[in-house]
Amino acid sequence: MQSRTKRPLSTHELDALARDGLGAGVVSVTELAGGMANAVWLLGLDDGRQVVLKAGSPPGLRLLTYEHHLLRTEAMVYHLVAGKGLPMPALLHAGFDDPALGGGDYLILSALNGVPWNQVSLTPEEEGALRFELGRHLARLHEVSGTGVFGYPYAGLTGHTWRDAFLVMMGALLDDAVHFGTPLPATIVEIAGLVHTNSDVLDEVVTPSLVHFDVWPGNVFLTEDRRVEGLIDHERAFWGDPLADFITPTIFGELREGDPLLAGYREAGGEIALTPQARTRLALYRVYLYLIHLVEQGPRQYPEEHFGTIRDLATRSLSGSLEVLRARRIAGVRV
Repeated sequence: MQSRTKRPLSTHELDALARDGLGAGVVSVTELAGGMANAVWLLGLDDGRQVVLKAGSPPGLRLLTYEHHLLRTEAMVYHLVAGKGLPMPALLHAGFDDPALGGGDYLILSALNGVPWNQVSLTPEEEGALRFELGRHLARLHEVSGTGVFGYPYAGLTGHTWRDAFLVMMGALLDDAVHFGTPLPATIVEIAGLVHTNSDVLDEVVTPSLVHFDVWPGNVFLTEDRRVEGLIDHERAFWGDPLADFITPTIFGELREGDPLLAGYREAGGEIALTPQARTRLALYRVYLYLIHLVEQGPRQYPEEHFGTIRDLATRSLSGSLEVLRARRIAGVRV
């Protein structure tokens, strides 16, 4: 999708980055348009390899607060999961504050052979089998735990408890909404109040787990035989509650018992129970995600023909999630 945050690079510039990072020159260039934040190219190299180069946003462009050093967050994920058997591309080179990019960051990754899940027609049986498999991969991802700090380390949005970190993350996002003048279905004060008065449920999370928080079908590549080849785009990852990773696979919907995603997660050793407290946590994470979808239009400036549907879905879904929090507050539950 077209976005102001995507940095244009010439073939000459891409060749220089590939030579510096991998010692091989570029013989073919294909820009991959599916991403939304960073510019991405499929490069054919003169040593026969195909790789993916991802370049960060132009320096000086105001992004959402959590997006500070996005590619460093992604590189962190690749380092943390190395050798753990998760299906992901390999990180071949990471360049930070590179002078060739005017101080920007970039990553070079191994190329995947498959296609994104959202571009494949599947039978209900194939869909269920893939959700079960994805659940197993999420359980393995969540085995990666942190050392006591929750949130986004590279963005400086952290806390020593999950409640503290999440409130900092939410506060930064609401500040971004004010900065960009984002139209929302409720006032900033009301949203902040509903989040704070329901934040007691976050104290159930005592261990920071690695959370992808963007596992929608466009970020899951499939092999020809309909298996998961790789999870991509880890820029939104944070240290937090594993339950948050069930938001994007059920985006604009609900997580229900009987979902093969839950069955696969539990079969692989992941622990999850959809208690009333857990459902409140899910509502909080949906509020956070749908706010991101709306506020990021400020820096990215998507074309209206592409963003209109997302805006409408996110606005309705945000309203519904706020209503869940409002109902709990009315019922008399307090921090």
